[in-house]
Amino acid sequence: MTRPAPYHSALLSGRTGHGAACTNAPNRIFLKRGTPWMLALVSGASMLAGCARHANGSRELPPVRGIARAQAQRLGDSVRAVLTRAIADSAFPGAYAAVGTADGVIVEYGVGQLDVADRSRPSATTIWDLASLTKVIGTTSAMIQLVGSGRVALDSPVVRYLPAWKAPGAERITVRHLLSHSSGMPAWRALYKEAATPEEAEQQLFATSPDTVPGVRYVYSDLGFILLGKLVERVSGERLAPYDSAHVFGPLGMTDTRYLPSAALLPRIAPTEEDPWRQRKVRGEVHDENAVRLGGVSGHAGLFSTGQDLARFARMYLRHGTLDGVRVFDSATVSTFTRMQDSTISRRALGWETPTGGNSAGSRLTPLAFGHTGFTGTSLWMDPARGVFVLLLTNRVNPTRENRKIGGVRTALADAAVGALGGSPGR
Repeated sequence: MTRPAPYHSALLSGRTGHGAACTNAPNRIFLKRGTPWMLALVSGASMLAGCARHANGSRELPPVRGIARAQAQRLGDSVRAVLTRAIADSAFPGAYAAVGTADGVIVEYGVGQLDVADRSRPSATTIWDLASLTKVIGTTSAMIQLVGSGRVALDSPVVRYLPAWKAPGAERITVRHLLSHSSGMPAWRALYKEAATPEEAEQQLFATSPDTVPGVRYVYSDLGFILLGKLVERVSGERLAPYDSAHVFGPLGMTDTRYLPSAALLPRIAPTEEDPWRQRKVRGEVHDENAVRLGGVSGHAGLFSTGQDLARFARMYLRHGTLDGVRVFDSATVSTFTRMQDSTISRRALGWETPTGGNSAGSRLTPLAFGHTGFTGTSLWMDPARGVFVLLLTNRVNPTRENRKIGGVRTALADAAVGALGGSPGR
């Protein structure tokens, strides 16, 4: 008998008693721990706080406009079912998921524990190594601002802004090529093995040439985004970390989003891998080896954040660049960056992915959706047509990166969330 896939939709309707999702609707409902899958109507503030205290360590969530009780119930059931199944399948030690709209988080759920040695349950304030989500939360954000203000032109050669990059063939590559992974640059290079200092790693980067002509094929390139991080620094006159903090995270109130987190934050940080290169468990420093060699701050990896902060980031995108009266991005530039660039090469936008039918977007998000994943087990998708975001934060590389079950969890969560909110398959 063939064993069903762990995240097949038929297996996600079963009801179990492993905690409860905190859901949100105008009448303030939540799923009450100890009474699996039973709705409890909440009328008092103390009972609502009980959701955060007893269900899954989540925050007290204010009502979200336009979300009906039945939708919130279905969504809470669906999110919990996906993550409970993933924990049973050992897809990761712990995870936090949130689904919301431009108006707020509808449902959030933490499952599992941070580590075999730390049984803390993940919550909205757990800090995660975002891995390649750094490319879109950090570097692409800076690029949107620089392009929107006219300081960078998408179709100008990168070397116009980064003259230190003198490798043969570099002069043909534009900013748009790097952002859409169509530059012809190699996917990766072991800078951490070739260099002993950040300065040497930068020299190796600037000596790297494209291996094909730009604009003819798609190759997802970490090197391209390391170059973009350097471009941000050269044009802005600021290092990447302080730039992002001052111009993106600070204005958005993303108080726990940063590169190089301090030792005081370690108890809140999810550990990643028992790293064979460093010969120890990694916690509180970036997992990506090249980012380590570059000093912990890079255009492709290095950022740490929480579910609470990333929900604010997603809501800002769904509001076309503004949140709580603060404009972070120009609306027209957001539209440019989230639109598929050249379908003859790939379905990539600028920085962002768009749904392909085979990536982590699943099958229900619309073609207008955009998102990204991170190697450590993170992902974020936003769909302006449906007005929804789906966030998943995990440490699936703990204890080893060889655990590759995260792909099925990502697609199952996206499909279950959109389906629960009444979304038909994307077109």
